[in-house]
Formats: sequence, C-alpha cells, structure tokens
Amino acid sequence: MSASTTRSVTEKSPSTADPPPIDVSIVIPARNEAAYLRGALSSITALDTAYEYEVIVVDGASTDGTRAIAREYGATVLEEDGSSIAVARNLGASRADGEWLAFIDADTRVRADYLTEMLGFVEREGLAAASSRCRMTGPLRAKVMEATINELFPRLASPVLPGFNCVVHHRAFGEVGGFPDVPNEDTAFSRRLGRQYPTAYHPDVLVASSGRRIAADGLTGTLWHYLRLDVGRLRSSRA
Repeated sequence: MSASTTRSVTEKSPSTADPPPIDVSIVIPARNEAAYLRGALSSITALDTAYEYEVIVVDGASTDGTRAIAREYGATVLEEDGSSIAVARNLGASRADGEWLAFIDADTRVRADYLTEMLGFVEREGLAAASSRCRMTGPLRAKVMEATINELFPRLASPVLPGFNCVVHHRAFGEVGGFPDVPNEDTAFSRRLGRQYPTAYHPDVLVASSGRRIAADGLTGTLWHYLRLDVGRLRSSRA
C-alpha cells in the first residue's frame, strides 16, 4: 500500500485509536552477528520514508550479543534453533504485520531512500517482488558474484532475488510457501515466485553487503543452473 493512499478507518478518540497500519516488515535472520548487526540496524534507523515499518530480527540461537543489539535498536526479536536461514526468514514472515516483506541480512546496509524507492517501484510497476543492485565486499569471488547479481540476474526469465536484498508482497510470499529449506534457498524461492508473479530489479537502488559467505561451489552451481534455464532469454536480450 502506498504511503499516499487514503485509508478508510473508523474515527476513534486518541486514547483508543488503533496504531498505524504497517506497510513493511523488515526481516533480518541473525546468528552470532554482533559484529555486523549494528551496522544493518543503524542503516535502517536512518531510513527517510513515509512508509510505516517494523523490524524483526530472528535470532538463531546466538551465543554473542546479537539479541541485545537487536533490542537496543527496538527490533522485535524472535528465537529459533538456528536450523537454517530459510527457516529463520519464514518464521520472521509468519510473525510480520506488514503488507510487504523486506528481507535483508545482518551484514547488509541500506541507503536512506531504500524503502521509498523499492516500494514505489513495485507498486508503480505492478510487481509482487523486486531486488536491486548491490556492492559486495570481500574476496575476488565476491566481486564476481556482485557482477553476476547486477548484470546477469536481472535478465533471467525469473530474476534471482537474493535473500539479503528482497522486497516481496506478503500475500504472494505466503501463496508460494516462503523460502524452501534447501541449498541456495533464495534462488529456489525466486524461481517458484517468478512462475506465478511478475518480479524485477530496480536499476537505481544500491545496497552494500559482505561477500564473506559466498562459497565457490555455491556460486558455480547457481550460475550453471540459471544459465542453462535461461540461455534463450539471455541471447535475445543481448541481440
């Protein structure tokens, strides 16, 4: 729902009025992320937006200060056993009140206009979900993945929406069953969602994220899978 959309509500006195509807729920899975989480939450605190949002941190049995940092920034903290990042994201979504879900990771930082630009984009284009460009730090293979995300993924028949930077309509997320609990869960989710709903990349929004978790096998597998499935589209887009 756009921040400018007029909402029909029953008038009540200030003492009994309902809280404002939540436009966006920002879901952050985190396990022992004390070294990174503060940066992510600081960037969210600096958001310049008219959208109403909430922040949900799903803690995967951390043994460091992750939960304390999340509470310091006013986030809702949910706890799960750390079984997988897909389980954590799905738990956060199940407790979210927002019409839209924004998934980022604990080592992702967004710019002040992130929510305004991303929600404006999906609403304007009639999309169920979107991602955007990124800048990744870390080893050389992280820069390869950055180039892949920025140049290849948007051209796919069903664009890959990385789990560290994804905005999706809550209803559509539920209808496809959320993130499957499999390796490369975000690519599997993107393919499933893209079969039913339009998705795309915002070309002018940039987030920053760490490339510390990228494994060579995972990168190679992802590239091969989507190149094989979408080689025809890639050829036509370059023609």
